Amino acid sequence: MPLWDNARWIAITLVVIGHGILPLIAESDSAYSVYLFIYSFHVAVFVTVSGYFAKSGPPNAKALRQIMTDIVFPFFIFETIWSLIKWLLGGEFALDFTTASWTLWFLIALAVWRIVLPYLVLLRYPLVIAILISIGAGYTETIDSTLALSRTLGMLPFFVFGWKLRQWQVTDRWLDLGPAVAWRWRAGAIVLLGAVLAFMPATIETLRDLKLRRFMLYDESYQAIGYDEPWSGAIRLVLLLLAMLLTIAFLLLMPRGKHWFTAFGGATMYIYLLHTFVLYPFRETPVLAGEQPFWVLPAMMLFCIGLSIVLALKPVRRVFRPLVQPRARWLFRPEPSTATGTIVLPPQPDER
Repeated sequence: MPLWDNARWIAITLVVIGHGILPLIAESDSAYSVYLFIYSFHVAVFVTVSGYFAKSGPPNAKALRQIMTDIVFPFFIFETIWSLIKWLLGGEFALDFTTASWTLWFLIALAVWRIVLPYLVLLRYPLVIAILISIGAGYTETIDSTLALSRTLGMLPFFVFGWKLRQWQVTDRWLDLGPAVAWRWRAGAIVLLGAVLAFMPATIETLRDLKLRRFMLYDESYQAIGYDEPWSGAIRLVLLLLAMLLTIAFLLLMPRGKHWFTAFGGATMYIYLLHTFVLYPFRETPVLAGEQPFWVLPAMMLFCIGLSIVLALKPVRRVFRPLVQPRARWLFRPEPSTATGTIVLPPQPDER
């Protein structure tokens, strides 16, 4: 569906921009304002879209195999690559699969969300329960970045929210609206996003003092951030609800038809896994450290947009497909079943 492919690519491009301008936020209030605006909803959009297409029925053999080939295998491959890169750059070689490198936390979280969803939706109020789990996780320091557990639990509501959007059949209702009505909704979305964007620079010093950025990452307990008050969870609740509202606003602004970038929506995992290798030098070297000329921020944003386009091109996908989408047929059982009745995917025609 073009609308969702458009949303996928634009959302992942915002992810790339957020990572690209990160070195600038320490010295630039403008960069920090843009960063906070993007982080107020972009990860929520990415997770929500993933949840929208997640299946909540009992997992069959094909679904289990997809989790392995689309998520688990790429995680091990790219975590190994990052360990080798850090070692080659002079660090100690440590192959630790319990601590995800940079953006690889999303793969762990996505696997857990897909596995947990069928159980969670058996309950009467899955979205409310997911929100309570997220808020509660922030109160304990024993839930940390090991196996990305803090982010997995913290962002669970967005995944369930995406699933709920599909149950509410919002896409069909939205596509049935006429242009005039649709643009009234879009006008409201523009006003909301514009208000948030204007709010950031107007209160930037206060937001720095409040450590809002650390709350938006969902990877620390409230106490680790510096909040040990009983009401600290209310901050996460506000951010969750705001992010969901901004996600709706974002989706309302997505083009409903095909455009030149629509096909890029099918390459989001390539963009997500590969862009960090290009941006790594900016993150680890002082090339963007200190105060920068005003044009560096827009130039970096344009560079990230270009990077997102390049990584979605077919030649790039063809070269890196064995890493991003490994088939790994040799790892799977050829038999259609086991003696104890374990579900095993029957052999595919080209595997016979």
